[in-house]
Amino acid sequence: MDVQGGRRSPAERDAATVEIGYALASGAFAAAVVFGALAGPVWLFALPHPLEAALLRGSVAVASVLFVVRVVSVLVRFRRAQPGQPGGTSPDS
Repeated sequence: MDVQGGRRSPAERDAATVEIGYALASGAFAAAVVFGALAGPVWLFALPHPLEAALLRGSVAVASVLFVVRVVSVLVRFRRAQPGQPGGTSPDS
């Protein structure tokens, strides 16, 4: 977006689309890895039912929070790195 708040160029829209896709994919991957690491013992070992339920619920909760944190952090970092924005990088730096 230009300094006066005009329309975004196609390249800027494409960059935002790619960044959103990256944020969602990397968030899903990180959440899946953490879920698998935390919930893995449920499928590998014979655990008491209350412990299995607690591990699964806890894994879902931690993975969900991690997904949201990852997506937000990637998109905030992308927003701050936009050229032409106050505090952003310039193409020749």
